[in-house]
This record gives sequence, structure tokens and C-alpha cells, in this order.
Amino acid sequence: MNIPAFSLSRLPQIVFGAGCFKEATGLIASFGKRALLVTGARSFQNTPEWRWLNEALKQSGISWEHITVAGEPSPAFVDQAVRDLREARIEVVLGIGGGSVLDAAKAIAGLLRVEHSVMDYLEGVGPELPYQGPALPFIAVPTTAGTGSEATKNAVLSQPGKQGFKKSFRHELLVPRYAVVDPELLATCPPELIAANGMDALTQLIESYVSIKANPFTDTLAWSGIEAARDGLLSWYEQGSAQGRSNMAYAALLSGITLAQVGLGSVHGLASPLGAFFPIPHGVACGTLVAAASEINIRALQIREPEHPALIKYARLGELLTKNEYSNTTVAYNALIKRLKDWTERLSLPPLRIYGVTAADVEHIVKHSRGSSMKTNPIVLTDEEVGEILQMRL
Repeated sequence: MNIPAFSLSRLPQIVFGAGCFKEATGLIASFGKRALLVTGARSFQNTPEWRWLNEALKQSGISWEHITVAGEPSPAFVDQAVRDLREARIEVVLGIGGGSVLDAAKAIAGLLRVEHSVMDYLEGVGPELPYQGPALPFIAVPTTAGTGSEATKNAVLSQPGKQGFKKSFRHELLVPRYAVVDPELLATCPPELIAANGMDALTQLIESYVSIKANPFTDTLAWSGIEAARDGLLSWYEQGSAQGRSNMAYAALLSGITLAQVGLGSVHGLASPLGAFFPIPHGVACGTLVAAASEINIRALQIREPEHPALIKYARLGELLTKNEYSNTTVAYNALIKRLKDWTERLSLPPLRIYGVTAADVEHIVKHSRGSSMKTNPIVLTDEEVGEILQMRL
């Protein structure tokens, strides 16, 4: 086996398993006695875990501030939170929630001891100053299974509107010190969130697997995560399976690790402007586009780079997701696309037109899709091919 050269960026220390949330208090105490808790607007605060955390912190002599994140965080939200908390002597940040909560908490932890706006560091927006820290210790506790933010170095921030953006504040100093992944915290996820976030995680794993930067290390993780998602997503969505929930917590974690190491692809390249220009949740954008994007990638590779190793990988994905072996790669490709389309329908992921996207918007979206994710797609797609992905899901 030929092992190509590769490098790995930082990873958090990972604590995974049912009930492991109870370790959070001890982890906070290892960094200090003044904490910032960042949660979503409502749902987690109505759970027994929130009440337990408050009591456990009191018993440990830890005082805390608490802020909530409603929707996707904006640069203005992060900057205001930093201004409000700069004198609060925070020593450690704990984020508990979905990807938006973790991204906001991650950005705030990175800025509380830095005299700059987050706009100074956002990729492709401001001056893109080199971030030098220091960042406060950050503990990430996901309550959804989707973005994998608990394992990444980037905080995604959004400025909505036709001239808006969705960009990352990204640096290895922002990687969480701990990722505490407790599948029991996912038990209250509603079906629509399971569907969107689950397809986001699956898309991240697929795109990492065929990325131009993929390596044997990330391939192994991506394969394991895709297998877990194959066996877990629909059983959790349709039957409320606890094992399916655990599978998806694991798959999402691995998707965060792999994307942080080797990048993503055309789906996420498009999801960024779609999420900025339209009120479309990130996971919905990914889930509704992944079949079309895979189909266009395969076709472009067959035409322009028929020896590209990603074609073999797409065939292997067809066999993995369907649990079948196929006589030739064309049949495997068709099985992959059919399975992804079937899942899109079974998970009730809507077409883009539901969120106001029209054919007249395609050119504008394509123009703003050439961010970092597109750079690791297995093949450079033409504007026409990128537009076709969108047209297929209008």
C-alpha cells in the first residue's frame, strides 16, 4: 500500500458516550472558576441537564455568565458579546447546542482577550489579519448531529441579505480543548432537525472522502462515519432509535474531524451563498444538493479526468450506502445517486424554490460559490456545471 505524505491539524480531546455530559463540570473546573455558558435560545434551558449543570457548577464553586444564540450568529452578535463580557474575567467557555451555538461560542472564546473585531479575521471579507490569539479554553458540547463544529477550527458567521455572506473565522487556536459528545443530549431533536443535520454530516463525510486532499487517515474516518450514518440516520428519523441517534452523533463528530483536515466540496461551496442570500438552513441546503452535486462531479470526472481516483471512491460509496456489490462502476454510480435521491425524499428535504431561489438567482449564487470548499472538490467545475447543480434542485 502506497501511503502518500499528509499532515494533521489539531484535534480536541474527545469524550464520547451516553451520559458523558456529566464530566463537563470537572472539565470546566480544570481551567478556572469563571465560566461563560453559551446555549441556544430556549430548548436546552428546558431540560433536566441544564438544571443539573447549574447545580453542579454551584457545588463546584464555579460562577458563570450565560448568553444565548438565536439562529445563525452574525459578526455583529459576536462583537457585541465580546464587548459585553470583556471585563467579566472569563477563564473558560462552554458551548452547548447546535452548530450555530458552537460556532458563536468558539468565536467569542477566540476574541475575549483580543483587541479586534471578528471582521478583521473573517476569510474573504475584511483585511484577513493573521490571528495570533490568545484564545480562551473552549469546551464544545453538541446537542445536534450535523456540523461537527465540536471538532473544527472554524467558526462560521453569517451576514444575511442579497449582499450578505457566510464566512469562517478559522485558526487552530480555536479548536476546542474538549469535545464532549453525549448522544443522550440529542434525544429531543425534532425530525426536521434530524433530517437536515444528518444530511449535512453525511455530505461532509462524502465530500471529505473524495476531496483532493484526502489521505488514508481521513478516508478511514470518513468511511466509518458514512457507515454509521447509513445505519443510523433513517432509523433515528423514522423510528426514534437510540442506536441511530448514537450512530449519528458519532458520524457528525467524524465529519467535523475529516472536514477540518481535508476540506469539503461543491455542496458546501454552494451552501455558503445560499445560506447568506436566502433563509435556507445550512443542513437543508446540503441535503437537497448532495445527490445533484455528486452526479455532476461524477460526470465531469468521467469526461475530463477519467483516471481520477475519486471515481473509484464514488463507486465504493455506491456499494457502501446500498450494501451491495456491483459488476461495474457505472452501475455503482447510479446506485449511489439513486440512494442519495431516495434519502432526500424520505427525509422531506425541500427543493430550493421553497426558500425563494429562482433560475434568475443562479448566476449570482454561482459567482459567490468559489470559496475554500470549492478548492478541494475532486474536480474544478465550470460555472455552467455549478449552475446545473442548482437548476436540478429548483
